[in-house]
Amino acid sequence: MHASSYDKMQVFVEQYLVENQQQPLRIFDLGSQDVNGSYRSLFDRPDWHYTGLDMAPGANVDKVLTTPYVWREVASASADVVISGQAFEHIRYVWISMLEVARILKPGGLCCIIAPSSGPEHRYPYDCWRFYPDGMQALAQFAQLDILQASTQWQAQGYSDCSDSWHDSLLICRKPDHGFVWNTKSNLKRWLQHRAMTLGLR
Repeated sequence: MHASSYDKMQVFVEQYLVENQQQPLRIFDLGSQDVNGSYRSLFDRPDWHYTGLDMAPGANVDKVLTTPYVWREVASASADVVISGQAFEHIRYVWISMLEVARILKPGGLCCIIAPSSGPEHRYPYDCWRFYPDGMQALAQFAQLDILQASTQWQAQGYSDCSDSWHDSLLICRKPDHGFVWNTKSNLKRWLQHRAMTLGLR
């Protein structure tokens, strides 16, 4: 993790979550393995429960996912917040993972994703994507999530660890809550999409 990514996640916490710091929140971090740092300290509140998700065991990994596309290890509508930083560029079929983000979010739950729009190839084990604001918005819309913010850090901000070279993009979105009937129809649509795209997928 680079410094600018940590700072962006810190701003997300301050702007969207701090007012709820006395309320219990379940936070899931996709791609949480500590590679030069993690976000865990940002969510260290007495009533918040942070769970790190990744594809392999390691530092800061609480649950190991069998596949990035079917998260059997995480229950539907169990997350108040889903975060991910510097992981989406490594997921080959990232739109399927976005459906899983939406599945595990509770109605009204928040998502914050940070991923590069630039920078050199860094396979882990794949390096598939770079994201602009339009791409971030497309992911949210595909998963039927309401977009709160989609932006890219185009200008250098003077980070000493070469963070500026990644020109990170940021997506903040919310799972809508329009009542039982609408929510059920939305969940069914996501399930059908997910089922169709994961049949035979390895």
